[in-house]
Amino acid sequence: MASTKNFDKIKLLKKSLRLDIKKRIKSMSDEEINKQSSDVTEKLITHPNYVASHRVSVYLSMAGEVKTNDLLENIFTSGKKCYVPQCIGDDMRMLRLFSMADYDSLPLTKWNINQPGETDIREEALETGGLDLIIVPGLGFTSAGLRLGRGKGYYDSYLKKCRQISPSMSTIALAFSQQICEEIPTHEHDMVIDTVLYPDE
Repeated sequence: MASTKNFDKIKLLKKSLRLDIKKRIKSMSDEEINKQSSDVTEKLITHPNYVASHRVSVYLSMAGEVKTNDLLENIFTSGKKCYVPQCIGDDMRMLRLFSMADYDSLPLTKWNINQPGETDIREEALETGGLDLIIVPGLGFTSAGLRLGRGKGYYDSYLKKCRQISPSMSTIALAFSQQICEEIPTHEHDMVIDTVLYPDE
């Protein structure tokens, strides 16, 4: 009973923190979003784990997230293999993306982001050798790597599966300064991110 109460308490704390972070992000100007996105992308493309990676998974950004379009272009020009999320129901897979033209051809989801369609037949990362690096989105982070997602659990589940296939895989989160928190309430199943990149970091 005590563990159930604690679980519910953490769930409520997460809900409250999500609302607070969304307000912070909403207060950002387009100019600030673009500037911070550019700064964080520059930090990422010079990071040793990114430079050394060959098979990279990257989220396709939606409103309120560090933009990843410039990062996508860098992945392709660097000759790395790129994988992007396909979320259907409660399941998320990482499917191969070949170019910016390929990205532009992807259909829009209800979240207004591009994503491989349900009938799209593409190479899946875990079925073809795993991943070296996963670029992880989220609503909030601590500098030590605790992460607050949007509540669906897609990345927590996928990271666990990926670790079994690619034990040396690394994870990097991209964040606005407004998304950095001193503390984040967590459950046992919440995965910790290896590195969090943000403008003030």
